[in-house]
Amino acid sequence: MPVVSVVMPVYNGEKYLAEAIESILAQTFTDFEFVIVDDCSQDRSSDIIRAYQAGDERIRFIALERNMGAADARNQALAVASGEFIAAMDCDDVCLPERLEKQVDHLRRNPAIGVLGAGAQAVDEDLNSFYAFNLPERHALIVYNIFVASFLIHPTVMMRRELLECIGGYERGRRTAYDTELWSRLMWRTRFANLPETLLLYRRHEAQTHTTRDAALKEQAWEARALLLERLWGEAPRATLTRFEQMRMDESLPWRERRKARADMTRLLDAMIAAGVIDAEDRRLVAAHIQRRLEATTPRLWQKFCYWRRHNFGETRSERNLA
Repeated sequence: MPVVSVVMPVYNGEKYLAEAIESILAQTFTDFEFVIVDDCSQDRSSDIIRAYQAGDERIRFIALERNMGAADARNQALAVASGEFIAAMDCDDVCLPERLEKQVDHLRRNPAIGVLGAGAQAVDEDLNSFYAFNLPERHALIVYNIFVASFLIHPTVMMRRELLECIGGYERGRRTAYDTELWSRLMWRTRFANLPETLLLYRRHEAQTHTTRDAALKEQAWEARALLLERLWGEAPRATLTRFEQMRMDESLPWRERRKARADMTRLLDAMIAAGVIDAEDRRLVAAHIQRRLEATTPRLWQKFCYWRRHNFGETRSERNLA
């Protein structure tokens, strides 16, 4: 059996598909199978996959007879995957050559980690750099940020197959926000981490931009977070979720709303520690993060002052109170 199963759904992806496939086949770690699922594409995607399959026996091709959506397409791949680790991949991105090697090495050296992401560089259609994603590396900050900031880039993630089997894979029938929903279930069972190295070029293009702005995507991501908050709190106040969403989008908050957001975030931290999702010894780490997220919602001049104060005098009183 291969060590890694790379899973990639494809739907009308002919424009960038060859680059995505070649970036996997060029990996320095070679003990993998590449399970590609064509989700009933209407373009030449199927022909492109078959051409690569003919030249590399590691490619396993599944052609669906009807369009099922990314989550169910990934589940079709998981049903035949045999690797110890599952590596997610999208058909418009490019993996850097050492991605699989570095992730396998880290997971083997850290058996408590079940979900491992990595740094990513946002690029345009021609792979010109836009910006690097600023992602937390430690479990406590990753799971906390599911509500208030960026935390994982799905096509960078490698997971232990046994964990995905235990929870039944991706939620069936879900066409959007399938990754957020998956993390909200896995976080109760394992520990997350992000490698600091950039191991993926995350392509931003017109079709993807339309998708990320889609109202259904935002609504289902909201729903997944609401269900998680209800599990942690026993309720999911819409006002709280709205403040969390504003913080995720780096929007400014009036001072009264910031005070409410501070109370929300402290309550969230307490609940995650009580549930065992975050370790108690990481309270101070997350408390400092909360303070920085709150500062990001203030006017720019105040943010500069807070940075200067922390740089010259260390931990602020607010951070000490949260801890």
